[in-house]
Amino acid sequence: MTKVSRDAASGAPRVLIENSEYWLSNVGDLAMLDVTIRRVRERWPGARIGVLTNTPHLLRAYFPGTDPITPKGRRAWVGPSAVGRLCEELGPRLVGPLAIAWVTTKAWLPQKAGSLRRKARKALALTLGATVRRSRSSSTSEKPRTRVGAEPVVPRNTASAASTASLVLALGGGYVTDADEAQARRVLTLLEHAHRLGLPTAMIGQGMGPVENPALMSRLCEALPDVAFFGLREGRRGPDLLFRAGVSADRIQVTGDDAIELSYSLRRDELGSDLGICLRVAGYSPLSREARGRFKSALHEVANELSAGLSPVIIAEYKSQDRRSTLPLTRGFEPVRKPHRRFARPQEVAAQVGQCRVLVTGAYHAAVFALAQGIPVVGLTTSLYYDDKFLGLADMFDGGLEMVRLDTGLFPERLTSAVRSAWEKAPEERVPLLASAERQIDASRRGLARVLDLVDAPPQGEPAARS
Repeated sequence: MTKVSRDAASGAPRVLIENSEYWLSNVGDLAMLDVTIRRVRERWPGARIGVLTNTPHLLRAYFPGTDPITPKGRRAWVGPSAVGRLCEELGPRLVGPLAIAWVTTKAWLPQKAGSLRRKARKALALTLGATVRRSRSSSTSEKPRTRVGAEPVVPRNTASAASTASLVLALGGGYVTDADEAQARRVLTLLEHAHRLGLPTAMIGQGMGPVENPALMSRLCEALPDVAFFGLREGRRGPDLLFRAGVSADRIQVTGDDAIELSYSLRRDELGSDLGICLRVAGYSPLSREARGRFKSALHEVANELSAGLSPVIIAEYKSQDRRSTLPLTRGFEPVRKPHRRFARPQEVAAQVGQCRVLVTGAYHAAVFALAQGIPVVGLTTSLYYDDKFLGLADMFDGGLEMVRLDTGLFPERLTSAVRSAWEKAPEERVPLLASAERQIDASRRGLARVLDLVDAPPQGEPAARS
């Protein structure tokens, strides 16, 4: 039986959102969260919207009126304190640095204390001339060791929030893949927990795969068939993966990325003049320093040829990921547009993308921001993971994205050719790209409506009320 809990004070639904990035440091994830919150409030103006996060004050700064649910916290569905209300007024630019410093310090102190204890034990061992071994006894003072490959446990405060929720919604991300197995397992565990509570569950804005790991595939087969609805970013890989996991076709809808609506709403009346650039270098998207140097030379060459200014676009801010790989590409070139400072709102970054005529990017959501505004994209990849992301996005926009592999010897020539072609075709591609964005916005709205209908629907076994 489906359980539908509502807020005790207002009688409005409570929606618990599994946000894909707990530090709120990825502009693409923030854009999806922004759109989802707005749509839920359109349907239920009085709804309580809880978002799982490690940075509660920053969440309030970005999204006033939401309920931060900290997994390791002690209380869920708590209204804003005086500090929380102040954060809502100040906004993320002012709150962000202090919020991140606070949570980083809270995480660092226990680690530092543990390091000091280990050093003290080692010093004692050397002094006594003996080796201090960790006790293997089952003393209650010892914390149990985590078994390698053990499934994560739903944190107590997350479980508390779910126990009085009306719906558990796993927001979009590219985490159902071998490259992000830990996060995938975390989300699957929460969805299973919610299902055991009788709560409706859904996953929207999902980019799924590739999954070749048999253990992760087994977990998908265990957890996903009980999820009521899947909204997918693309139809190239996601549906097949869900079919392999045992999900029935009637629960799957290809909707496009939820962030499209935010960027589309900021589209300009005319084409921009910048050449946008965002280079993503990560474990799932590796690129050598030598290749980065060759890439920079090719980028400067084609930008000079087109008389274009460079506009660095920053999507992933965690540990300055995109800044560290993108900003060096602009050194020695003029003119260069200043990137947004940290803790920018997603609307600001999308508006910056709107000033480009072409975007060259290794970050998926930068490409989404561009295509949604009718701007062609050159997608950069060095991995199967990003091949799937960009090829799926190209399918959803009927072209408009040309992919360049940076792990081949001839990539500089391939890059300059792709940028020239995109620059020339930009005016004619604008209208069909915007039409594709409109279709996906409609599909993603209909998908979320299906999800919210799960809350309004009568429990299984009870007839719907007659009008």
